[in-house]
Amino acid sequence: MNDARERERATRRDWIGLCVLALPCFLYAMDLTVLNLAVPKLSADLKPTATQLLWIVDIYGFLVAGMLIPMGTLGDRIGRRRLLLIGAMAFGAASIFAAIATNPAMLIVARALLGIAGATIAPSTLSLIRNMFHDPAERTFALSVWGTSYAAGGAAGPVLGGVLLEYFWWGSVFLLAVPVMALLLVAGPRLLPEYRDPTAGRPDLVSAALSLTAVLATIYGLKSIAEGGASLLAFLCITTGAVVATVFVRRQRRLVDPFIDLKLFASRTFSTALAVNVLGCFIVFGTFFYIGQFLQLVLGFSPFQAGLWSLPSALSVTLGSMLAPLVVAWFRPALVISGGLLLIAVGLAILALMPPEGSLVLLVSGAVVLSIGLGPIFVLTTDLLLASSPPERAGAASSISETGAEFGGVLGIALLGSIGVAIYRSTMSLALPASLSAEAAAAARDTLGGALAAAANLPSAEAEPLLSLARGAFSQSLAVTSLVGVVIALVSAACAFVLLRHARHGAHGD
Repeated sequence: MNDARERERATRRDWIGLCVLALPCFLYAMDLTVLNLAVPKLSADLKPTATQLLWIVDIYGFLVAGMLIPMGTLGDRIGRRRLLLIGAMAFGAASIFAAIATNPAMLIVARALLGIAGATIAPSTLSLIRNMFHDPAERTFALSVWGTSYAAGGAAGPVLGGVLLEYFWWGSVFLLAVPVMALLLVAGPRLLPEYRDPTAGRPDLVSAALSLTAVLATIYGLKSIAEGGASLLAFLCITTGAVVATVFVRRQRRLVDPFIDLKLFASRTFSTALAVNVLGCFIVFGTFFYIGQFLQLVLGFSPFQAGLWSLPSALSVTLGSMLAPLVVAWFRPALVISGGLLLIAVGLAILALMPPEGSLVLLVSGAVVLSIGLGPIFVLTTDLLLASSPPERAGAASSISETGAEFGGVLGIALLGSIGVAIYRSTMSLALPASLSAEAAAAARDTLGGALAAAANLPSAEAEPLLSLARGAFSQSLAVTSLVGVVIALVSAACAFVLLRHARHGAHGD
């Protein structure tokens, strides 16, 4: 009976519903990138302090990551479609609230509300796909469309945001969400089926609070390391997150109806696919953290131009995602995932060849190659995660997958960023011109942005050597961190090939 259901073909309504599900995913990804372009205008208008600006930028991602698990589990209990529509309504209202913000505190609150609403999108859409598409080949294709919508949103953010900011005020970038969410609210009830776990009990609020605290504390600590280096506060936050996570796990083992079913992790396919997904995010997010800065600070492009040069890699993720269903029809998932990781290693190796003066050709080529490898990895690991979990637990499995991706991305930025900063500072310390003042030397030694600011106040005869040195140090940072990524990608490819060798496309995990 179950096998017959797994082979059930999707209807026309399901395919149109998939297009509807792609809309909020597109917006979710776009909202992660579009704000960066608006920061200069926003700062001039609202005049936030440095701390307020940091919270305006970061609180969206913090709350998305922290609320994924509670929202995924809530969707299993109250219905995935219902949760998605509630989230869409809240996202649209919070977007309007953000657009009309008149002070930094108001915008911080609006961004926090956007993060909470945004956390309903990924687990709801992913779990609905699990229940709408039972045929393995169709589900893989649906997931490739789902993944492509995220890539397209991330690519469109800088472009659409740049156009709006050219003609309108900074708040206009938030209004992009309103018509799309309105369309979702109209079409969703007609095209999306409702699913919930019929055996689920009442939500455990204590477990929800524990999971939220564990995720927020850990991610805040990791982002603190990424932005300011290791500190006592970062250590305390990460330690607190680990302790609370331990309490959370022990509580789940005692509950008759646990918040998260830990039996999911007993499946080797589920655990391995999750680990590969996390490591893929670790490598890629950590690398693209450098690429965005490289385009602007080393090659001298404006934010809008940098966004345009990021389009080839975004299109490559789309290409890789759409090719996944075709490739997996001929080869086992283990081989395709390992091949994707090898492509990531090749792309990183290209970046590791970066000369001191920088190279747009190497930068774009390396980013394109690793992005092609990234697409099928995310599609197929997500497919394995969903296929190896019961349909009634699809919301929880989806939220675990998305939370793992968030952790991998933040960890990659924090650790690879720390390695890069250490290399940059050591290189600068050894070769700074002796003619620099103590203040200018300290700024140049700290970051590449500091070096550019210091050079702006120097005569051209002194500025040029400093700029050349700083850009060369940053290029070296990118090269070394890329080599670290190569090693991680190769080890991950070997592990995926061995541990997933028994996994079959569309089969339930062991």
